[in-house]
Amino acid sequence: MITTLRCAFSQWSPGLGDNTAMGWVTVLVYLLAAILSTQAARAMQGPEAKVRRERIFWRITAAVLFFLAVNKQLDLQTLFTMIGRCNARLMGWYDMRHTIQREFILAVGIAGVLTVGLLALLLRGILGRVWPALLGIGFVCAFVLIRAASFHDVDGLIGSWAMGIKVNWLLELPGPILVALVAARRRRVVGPG
Repeated sequence: MITTLRCAFSQWSPGLGDNTAMGWVTVLVYLLAAILSTQAARAMQGPEAKVRRERIFWRITAAVLFFLAVNKQLDLQTLFTMIGRCNARLMGWYDMRHTIQREFILAVGIAGVLTVGLLALLLRGILGRVWPALLGIGFVCAFVLIRAASFHDVDGLIGSWAMGIKVNWLLELPGPILVALVAARRRRVVGPG
């Protein structure tokens, strides 16, 4: 494991991963969504089970979004990709990496479907109020995980432009924007906390 980490850290170092204007706009969108999620959680008052579940949902959402804001600049998924590549080289299965990447994406997809099902069960009674935010988090997490798989075709698509807008922005920004809108609405509906 030490050899794998040495290899990975020789190819990755902490620093600004997307030091562009749009990179920082994306960080700010994540942070705004995290702040609004925190405010929505604080607005959820009362001991009722539905209120407690929604408060927990918004706290977890805020934590995930804050992590994604930090990750946007530290580029941690690249570190995890490097760890995987180094491990593949050291263990002798690097030539099979495309098969492993496909299996990883399939496993992530299955895990995502199972997670959504479990969340729907756990959030019963409040799902109608929070499902768009949950969908937004799902979009962002899927984007990050697929990006971490580092298929060259996916990397090419993400880096391309459509109608003067980078596809990366079209795929990454709607999720946290959706969460921010739902959190702001939930905060207003419930009232200040």
